[in-house]
Amino acid sequence: MAGGTVGAPSPVPGIPDVYAVVYGHVPQSTGVTPETRRWSLGPWRDSWSRAEHADAVDRVRAAIGRGDVYQVNVVGHASAAYTGEPGPALRRIAGLAGARYGGVLTGDGWAIATASPETLVEVRDGRVVTRPIKGTRPATEQGRRELLASAKERAEHVMIVDLERNDLARLPGAGPVRVDELFAVREWCGLWQAESVVSAPLDGEVGLAALLRAVCPGGSVTGAPKLAALAEIAALEPVGRGVSMGGLGWLGPGHLDLGLSIRTVAVDGHRVHAWAGGGITADSDPIAEVDEAAAKAAPLRAALRAG
Repeated sequence: MAGGTVGAPSPVPGIPDVYAVVYGHVPQSTGVTPETRRWSLGPWRDSWSRAEHADAVDRVRAAIGRGDVYQVNVVGHASAAYTGEPGPALRRIAGLAGARYGGVLTGDGWAIATASPETLVEVRDGRVVTRPIKGTRPATEQGRRELLASAKERAEHVMIVDLERNDLARLPGAGPVRVDELFAVREWCGLWQAESVVSAPLDGEVGLAALLRAVCPGGSVTGAPKLAALAEIAALEPVGRGVSMGGLGWLGPGHLDLGLSIRTVAVDGHRVHAWAGGGITADSDPIAEVDEAAAKAAPLRAALRAG
């Protein structure tokens, strides 16, 4: 985002910032490529310890107390060495339950797999839509009740909804912004998550660059105010977010659909990389926030380890 503070470098610098694949319609191949190299995953190495993660949460709470920000999304990174063919493991990631944007993208010496449930931006039938997710609990009946009853989670969620409303309102050619759905509870891989739907009509032509400039980076993975949150993130996070927290999806005639690349892993020929975090407010409990990030990362690690 223009004016945002530059953070730590990406741990996967070989993956380009922008990558496009142009598809043509051809007869489907029935050939099968054998997987000849056995997949093996080494131990995970976290970018910070639990204590360091908790300290980052406390530092955000202090910034909120000073009035610098209202909310900041804090993200940790982990990586593990691997050998063998990553394709089957990446396809397991893409197939995780609740992945609205499940898929694999490959390039020269790298690959990305996402199981994202969150819409960064969609344009269809003359309307622009974003679906921010904020608020997490275990996918149990008690977890659902806790999420619906949590004043902290609802306040955190509404902050991001307001931020997304502002982002769409700044989009050239956008009409009145509305909230179509607020704090709806959805399930992703054993977790309840709260999602809202924010949209606006497009009254004129809107270019792709203007659209991405308005919504990137996504409010649910930055915080509010967005530029101040980005400055806090740059100061706190020891490893860059790389391909996580960006956009991954497709563009066709009259239709664009990009998922926010949360719940995403990347491989670079030597190591597999994953990111997870959560939004921090004044009421956040540091240990609970560390545990929430671990809960979000757990399905990805399990899918990579399986088989």
